[in-house]
Amino acid sequence: MPIPHWVTRVNRAVTNPLMGLVSDRVPPLATLHHVGRTSGRRYRTPVMAFRTPRGMVIALTYGPDVQWLHNIDATGGARLVRGGRVLVLDDPVRLRGDAGSRLVPAPVRAALRALHVDEFVELAVVGTVPRRHGHDQHPDD
Repeated sequence: MPIPHWVTRVNRAVTNPLMGLVSDRVPPLATLHHVGRTSGRRYRTPVMAFRTPRGMVIALTYGPDVQWLHNIDATGGARLVRGGRVLVLDDPVRLRGDAGSRLVPAPVRAALRALHVDEFVELAVVGTVPRRHGHDQHPDD
């Protein structure tokens, strides 16, 4: 069982704004930029993202029923700011069990196993975007 959904509300109000201050610059933290599938609104979601041979993998710590994943599935991709670089992501692929966990570092794998997290999404990195200065800059601008 992934992390309970009530934790999502706490994270959205408290943890995410704090993580958002450093997630663009401190890997494995990253900021996922995605667009609402019905609203068209731009969102920023702090995540932990790890490099893979194909691109990046993100553990679905709240399970697969999260808005950012629905948005990515609807649009087919997103942008990810990690280590100050803007990566263009495409082609989301859901992974379960060892297929996903083998893509994250061993200490993270152990923590995810303890939390019963066994679902992941891997995205291909299809390009990069030059980053302009400004914290409120959206990578699509």
